[in-house]
Amino acid sequence: MAMIKVGIVGLGLMGGSLSLALKKHSKEYYFIGLDHNERHCSEALELGLVNEICTSTEALKSCDIIFLSIPVDGIISVVQQLGVLSDACTVIDLGSTKEKISLSIPSDIRHNFVAAHPMTGTEKFGPTAALENLYTGKVVVLCDLEKSGEHQQKVAKKLFTDIGMNIVCMGAKEHDRHAAFISHMPHALSYALANSVIKQEAAESIIALAGGGFKDMSRIAKSSPNMWEDIFRQNKANVLEAINSFQSELKKCQKMVENEEWETLNNWMKEANTLHDILD
Repeated sequence: MAMIKVGIVGLGLMGGSLSLALKKHSKEYYFIGLDHNERHCSEALELGLVNEICTSTEALKSCDIIFLSIPVDGIISVVQQLGVLSDACTVIDLGSTKEKISLSIPSDIRHNFVAAHPMTGTEKFGPTAALENLYTGKVVVLCDLEKSGEHQQKVAKKLFTDIGMNIVCMGAKEHDRHAAFISHMPHALSYALANSVIKQEAAESIIALAGGGFKDMSRIAKSSPNMWEDIFRQNKANVLEAINSFQSELKKCQKMVENEEWETLNNWMKEANTLHDILD
């Protein structure tokens, strides 16, 4: 049986976990990895995330599937370096923003490309952070799918379904606005929370008093600053809208506390409780 050659650009949490998930599903995959970080390449080989390492995107052009699991600015750069691809090749990016990536793809390989955003991750990064079940039961958003070739659509849908993901399709512009509120703005808040506490509290007080709630809210402030700088840059307008919306609600809370409007505050918090009726 012929092996399916899979190229993975970026051997961190997302790329490494994808390799583990696909290996769990089938033994038919052969993985070729590419990463500018030599340590990541060595670790990926040692952990069995890839079968071999290459040093250029040119070496990946013989692959059946190429995954781009690198920061979003890097995805745009790689996409524009790929050149002409076989009609049978499927390129899937895993970036957290979609509109600028989708618009950056050269027209002669647009049919090869599927713009995807798996709604999953952890605050950890690098090959050692890879998890076999990271994608299981999670949502993957496929954007501007009508621009992808019929073969590429089938490959992407089957692959994500095989590793246990739930597929949602929408336009890239629509995705970026939703992601700003549900994913990007909460990361900005976590970074802000962490910085505000660091600047006001001594380390020993943080250690002594920080409970589960604080740890949950600040956990994602451990996420890669380089990756999130790219995301905030690419989705600037939507992120600012989301931050402004949050600031408006925080100011309401501040005003109610200042004016001792306790009943109004209680009702405001009850309204917030209903979010988990939706999530649960």
